[in-house]
Formats: sequence, structure tokens, C-alpha cells
Amino acid sequence: MTRTRRMLTLGTAMALCGWAAVGAAGAEEVTIGLATGQTGGLAPFDQPSLAGFRMAMDEINAKGGLGGKYIVTLDIKDTRSDTGATVQAAQELVAEGVKFLITPCDADPSIAAGQISQAAQIPTMTFCGTTPTITDAVGDYMFGSYPADNGQATLLAQHAIAKGYKSAYVLKSPDSAYTLRLPEYFAEVFQKLGGTVAGEGTYSLGQQDFAAEVTKIAALDPQPDVIMTAAYEPDFPAFLKALRGAGVTAPILGSDGIDSPTTTGLGDIANGIVHTTAGFPTDGSPLGEFYAKYEAVTGAAPETVYVATGYEIPYILDAAVTAAGTMDGPALRDALANLENVPVLTGSVTYKGTNRMPLRAITLVEIQGGARAPIETATPDPALVPAP
Repeated sequence: MTRTRRMLTLGTAMALCGWAAVGAAGAEEVTIGLATGQTGGLAPFDQPSLAGFRMAMDEINAKGGLGGKYIVTLDIKDTRSDTGATVQAAQELVAEGVKFLITPCDADPSIAAGQISQAAQIPTMTFCGTTPTITDAVGDYMFGSYPADNGQATLLAQHAIAKGYKSAYVLKSPDSAYTLRLPEYFAEVFQKLGGTVAGEGTYSLGQQDFAAEVTKIAALDPQPDVIMTAAYEPDFPAFLKALRGAGVTAPILGSDGIDSPTTTGLGDIANGIVHTTAGFPTDGSPLGEFYAKYEAVTGAAPETVYVATGYEIPYILDAAVTAAGTMDGPALRDALANLENVPVLTGSVTYKGTNRMPLRAITLVEIQGGARAPIETATPDPALVPAP
């Protein structure tokens, strides 16, 4: 397993002097563990999340640390996007005494790792796992950070109805909770709002040949008004190419998994795709200002919003540590669970009154000409959001 352990560096002599002053004042050094997929299938999500996380942690350390008194060391382990490797990494990090654990952007490894940290009373947060049952499957020390699947599905269904779509075809994969349940949540809300599911199909993760599924869709008479799927790369590009190659022109609704340069790089066949994301960097917005700052620091603008959502997590944690006054596990858990309207780049985050999956806004974007444009940003109506 690839393993990196480092003290966060601050980048300038002034910042380093500031850190030394904090250390001299008696700040406590703590370790945060990260067991995430920096290689493998989760890398398009976990890599940018880690980049943003590191940047924020550098900033917080430079200002005196979490809650003004905890200087953070990161212990980073690459799980290679493998659940077994994630379990091993979590076991090692818990044994080393980390005070907080970050898990991958996926339910299965996050649940497996979270069950280990739960037993040790270590608060844990998934980078961008969105399955709304992650927290309940683990216990009260597990937290989400990204808009949940049932919320994303609700906003997509509302958009579909607003566009006048009356029938939808749903494509899902039983190989992960994300690719299975998000389309099912969509279908539930779409039908509740008056739509009809014209058909549904399944695929396997990593499937490259979608000819049979596309033939099934092309044979539908009448054709569905819209196609909805939570497929992501490499499956989504393969499906889209086969679909358009077969002459099926129905618009496509997708989820945050296709918030990737791969999708915008597909050319004209991607035009008109609408998908969810955590936010859009409009000019003058906090997210837009962050994109500019990130580019100034690194030399390249973020390619995906996961950089920003990764950056938000240390500030969410800082708010909880400030409220708790400690990084003791039970107290920090309670403080996180009671956070309300914490300002972040993409709006605000609330855990109070939830199952520890945050209440936060979701943005819909449309792809045209290799670029995304925002359609709307909204918090889904709780009355419409399906139960996890």
C-alpha cells in the first residue's frame, strides 16, 4: 500500500514563522488520517478532494490550527480504490491514534472503514460518498459531506417535470449503491410528480459494450422523453457513445459522478446533458473566488468541484472543534452533529436534525460546447426527498 506521512508545509517563511509561534504557545499536535483512493477507479474524485483538503489544512495550521489550538499532521494512505485495502488502512490509522478519519468517495469502502473507526469512537467523514445510508450503516461517528443521492435525484426529477418530460428511461447498475439507488430515487420522485417510467435497464460497472442495452432503448415506441442514469466513467462515456451512435436523441440526466473533464471532453454528443454537482464557480461567488485563488497558488484552475468540497471539510471540522473545544471523540462527534448553517464555498452546511448526511444546496449544470453552464441551485424540498 502506498503510504505518505508528512507535516503540512505552509509555503512561505512568514507562514512558517507563524507556525513556530503557535507551537511555542503550546498548541497540541494531532493527526488526521486519510484512507482514500488516490489511484484506481475512485481517483477522479478522491485525488481532487485531497488537493483541496490539503490546501485548507495548510491555511488553518497557519492561523493556529483547528479551533485555534490543534496543529494537524496528515497521515495519507492510498487504498487503490479497493475496499479491502481501505479496511487495512483504517485499521492502521486507528491503531496509530488518529483523531479524525477521512474515507473515500464511495459507500462500500467508507462503510467498511467507518465500522472500524466507529468502534474506536473516532469521528469519520467520507470525502464525497453520497449514499444516504452510509451514516446509518456505520453509526453515530460517521458523517457525510456531499449532497446525498436522494437529494440529487429529487432535484433532477423536479427539473425533468419542469421541462415537460412525461416519460423517462432509467439505467442503473446493482454493483454499487450509488449507481443503483440514485436512479431508483429519481424514478420514485418522477412518478410522484406525475411522470411515467417507460422502462429500465441494468449494466455492470466497467462494462464497455452497451449494444444490447442501447438496442432495447432504440426499440421503444414511443421513445422516452428523457434518459436518467448515475453511470460514471468509464461506463458513462461508453454508454453515451453507443446511444448516440444508434440514433437515440433523448436528453440525458446524470448525477455528480460525471462532473469530470472526461464528460466535457466527449464533444458534441455531450451537448444538452444536465447533471448535478455541489456548486458552480460564478463570477464573484465564494466558489468563483476560490477557483481563482487555487489557480494562483497551484498554477491551474480546478477541473472539478471536488477540489472545493475537499477544501470545505477542514473548515467544517474547524467549526466543530471550535464548538467542542476539544478533539476528544465523543465531544467532537456531538459538535459535528449539531452544526447548523456553517458557511462553505458552495453555500452552507447543516447537520443538526439530519442523519449526519448534510443538508446543503445542489446545483444543476448543462453541458454545451465542451463547457458547463449553471441552470439552478436549490435545496430539494424535504417533503419530496425519498427516505434512505
